Amino acid sequence: MNRSELVAAVAAETGHTQAAVNGVVDAIFDVVTSELKKGTKVSIPGWLSFERTHRAARMGRNPQTGAAIQIAASNSVKVSAGSKLKASVK
Repeated sequence: MNRSELVAAVAAETGHTQAAVNGVVDAIFDVVTSELKKGTKVSIPGWLSFERTHRAARMGRNPQTGAAIQIAASNSVKVSAGSKLKASVK
């Protein structure tokens, strides 16, 4: 299911317009993104949690040449499934 299919399904389920549902989906991801930028963990108890993680700088290898390269430190996002979500797919 892609985004437009999700928006259409939620609109059909709730009786709201696709434009309204699309606005809500945009707002959810905007809020999650801004909170992760601040370093705040975002949790929807039982369903999902989003957390910013830090990856330290490290040495790696260029797979074509085998030369050692320095990989810079970076931030990433960890997404974890909650208990309700896990139980619903069993």
